[in-house]
Amino acid sequence: MLEIRNLHAGIAGKEILKGISLTIRDGEIHALMGQNGAGKSTLSNIIVGHPSYSVTEGEILYDGEDLLSLSAEERSLRGIFLSFQQPVEIPGVSMVNFMRAAVNAKRKHEGLEPMTGSEFLRLMREKRALVSMDSKLTGRSVNEGFSGGEKKRNEIFQMAMLEPKFTILDETDSGLDVDALRIVAEGFNKLWKPTSSALVITHYQRLLDYIRPHVVHVLIDGRIVKTGGPELALEIESRGFDWIRKEA
Repeated sequence: MLEIRNLHAGIAGKEILKGISLTIRDGEIHALMGQNGAGKSTLSNIIVGHPSYSVTEGEILYDGEDLLSLSAEERSLRGIFLSFQQPVEIPGVSMVNFMRAAVNAKRKHEGLEPMTGSEFLRLMREKRALVSMDSKLTGRSVNEGFSGGEKKRNEIFQMAMLEPKFTILDETDSGLDVDALRIVAEGFNKLWKPTSSALVITHYQRLLDYIRPHVVHVLIDGRIVKTGGPELALEIESRGFDWIRKEA
């Protein structure tokens, strides 16, 4: 589904990614672990097309297509979804209008008719239940007045509504208590399908207790220095990252 080849990228003239190569196949969940400043969020921003970041070398293929030639909107319409590390508030834009516009834009791209009001509200009720999201929250402006946990839950709700093919969870566990983490992770697990894939970015093992990755990568100083199975995340939990840095 996603193939990254020798990717070099950065921001404001500073190189952050220094030759990333990574292949994520249909149905696979990959975890990307590393300390602050390693380049994890830079990689997620490059994949979704953040305009502040630039690629100086390498390529990214998505379903065999040159991803870097597509705008951020086109990438979204093709099924790429990013759950933000720090979701922003959008005052004055209701959750209902925001999500209806997003869902119908996707349907238009797929050659489908827009949802009627009743169809859309029925879909919202169904997906809201997946993440135990209070109906009062979907009646507000996007993320306005939400707690940290509610914002992260709202990200998974949006994922449920849009049903992406490729999902990036960028430190979704940041700032969540145990109960909120479990609810968010269980919502993700209910949405995962053999035809979809995901990249889970995290510092810690605790999220991976709920979302079980097939492959774990360790990113240090802009390079993937170690790849293994789920047991690698457990070793990092007990030993930290320094031993990998010494081996790299």
